[in-house]
Amino acid sequence: MIHHTTGVLSDLIRLREFIADKNPTATSRISSELKQEINKLSISSQIGIEVSKATDPKKIRDLFVGNYTIRYLVANDDIFILKLWHDKENEGNE
Repeated sequence: MIHHTTGVLSDLIRLREFIADKNPTATSRISSELKQEINKLSISSQIGIEVSKATDPKKIRDLFVGNYTIRYLVANDDIFILKLWHDKENEGNE
């Protein structure tokens, strides 16, 4: 099962504003693409790349979707979406 942390909801709002500012016509398309890729995690939670700097790299992974990164935690059968950002955003996500 996929869960979204409260921080990810803020990320989604921020990203929609970021995309709308740069390319308003792409907002819906990119939102749909990100949702589709997140949903794929329920089938294959290991498709992301391990975050080597994480305390437990096998559990914390990054999924790259175009210029976007989805950071998530794998905990048994549950997947927690932790953070979502565009590569041009500088928030110290690494």
